[in-house]
Amino acid sequence: MKRLANKVAIVTGGAGGIGAATAKLFCEHGAKVALVDLPDSPLEAVSQSIQDAIPGAEVICIPLNLAIEASAAETVSRVVSKWGRLDILVNNAGMRSYEPLAESTSDVWNQIIAVNLLSYVYMAREALPRLRKSEAGSIVNVSSTHAFHPRVGMGQYDVTKAGIVSLTKTLAFEEAQNKVRVNAICPGATLTPFHIKRAVEARKSGIEIDHQRYEQNLLKRWADPVEIAYPILWLASSEASFVTGSCLMVDAGTLG
Repeated sequence: MKRLANKVAIVTGGAGGIGAATAKLFCEHGAKVALVDLPDSPLEAVSQSIQDAIPGAEVICIPLNLAIEASAAETVSRVVSKWGRLDILVNNAGMRSYEPLAESTSDVWNQIIAVNLLSYVYMAREALPRLRKSEAGSIVNVSSTHAFHPRVGMGQYDVTKAGIVSLTKTLAFEEAQNKVRVNAICPGATLTPFHIKRAVEARKSGIEIDHQRYEQNLLKRWADPVEIAYPILWLASSEASFVTGSCLMVDAGTLG
């Protein structure tokens, strides 16, 4: 059964691990998908890999910087021009910085807030008129387990992820009358290309990478990006038609 047959979806952060896995899964379930990410990201490679794996998959690439407010309107316009509708928005764009809050600068704060929080606001604002017309519109915002379990040295990231939770609940209240469901997913440690690249740069072995998470969740391992994509698929689908304003923890029981 194709759970998103004939649906049109936007996935931001589409060139990354969770975004790419979500886009592929959506295509497997019949959706047409617009991938959005930075112009220098591997968007085209992700799109091609999806089309190679799924004959007939309909995917378009939109290389834009969503930290720029006008990019949201342009994204929605391109999607509607291509497919005539919009049913699902997955807000997944993100960046991070590694420094104590006492050493944080306004420039870094502004960058992280623009990408991790304001891009979600702008994308939702521009998508909502089309999602309302769908009469079964769905927004899934990708937050983090660290919205609830903050850490030393990543305060800016964790603060914005907490903001996404509040944004999600507020939008859910505001849009219920318009039949648009709004939910968040809170992933735990997920082994994406970003983390693999950092580990390689630090010259860590595969065993060392695995051990990084042994004491941080109950299952003592990383998630594969597709393990995050499946809950996103569920929230976006009609199977979750009675779910809105929720924050789904997909973190293997984070221990803090």
